[in-house]
Amino acid sequence: MSTLPLELHTPSVAVTDRTATSLRRFNLAMGVLHLVSGGAMVALSNDFSLEVSTIALGGPPGTPLSEGVVNSVFDVPLAIGTASFLFLSAFFHFLIASPWGFPRYVDELSKGRNRFRWVEYSISSTLMILMICLVTGITDLAALIGIAFANISMILFGWLMEVGNNGLMHGPDGRPDRGSKAWWSPFWFGCVAGAGPWLALGIYLAVNVSQLDAGPPAFVYGIIVSLFVFFNSFAVNQWLQFAQVGKWRNYLVGERTYIVLSLVAKSVLAWQIFANVLIPT
Repeated sequence: MSTLPLELHTPSVAVTDRTATSLRRFNLAMGVLHLVSGGAMVALSNDFSLEVSTIALGGPPGTPLSEGVVNSVFDVPLAIGTASFLFLSAFFHFLIASPWGFPRYVDELSKGRNRFRWVEYSISSTLMILMICLVTGITDLAALIGIAFANISMILFGWLMEVGNNGLMHGPDGRPDRGSKAWWSPFWFGCVAGAGPWLALGIYLAVNVSQLDAGPPAFVYGIIVSLFVFFNSFAVNQWLQFAQVGKWRNYLVGERTYIVLSLVAKSVLAWQIFANVLIPT
């Protein structure tokens, strides 16, 4: 973690001892809540699982899919898969609050970044989007791999956005110079990468619904919309930070918002996905 240009290692956000202690307690509390939520899912879990598959055409290219053979590669226990991204969030909150992680976390914040966050998101949010795909019916192994790497790319662009704009944050309490201009290319590239999985989900649902005599109940569409909104609320927070909107001119406001979103958005996403476990089959 020491390969950045010298100017990107320069402290730019004032993190007082009081603020650091408050953030440490906040991370500990969020870690406990994530852990409890994930534990409740495991306690309520059953053997409901979703299949990841491939299809063998059984002939040359152009052979109708209807003549192919679907091969089950492995099954994903829905409850365990969903609880896992809550456990990951808990682990990283505890890591940040640990004697090893806390000084490094404060050092990161003082430089207007938090690379702990992006490492965690690259894993947990990728698990989230894969679980959403599975419950929506996208089970092809190749499709899931492509969606996973598109999502990881989105997160890495978020990392680059934050690190590349380190110099934007300086002065007391992390407030930027009013003349500062953010470098937005990583953000917009991340939006392109992040749109891919949701575009695949939307088209997949639309095509499948068009083949049915009747679409799913209205509440299903509500769930999909809420999943989309909560999943992408993290990008909105980053935009507010670097567009210097209102209280988000203080970098630490964005940091606290990320922590809240980590609990609220992930919990809502997780429990909506987990609800499929409780539906009688």
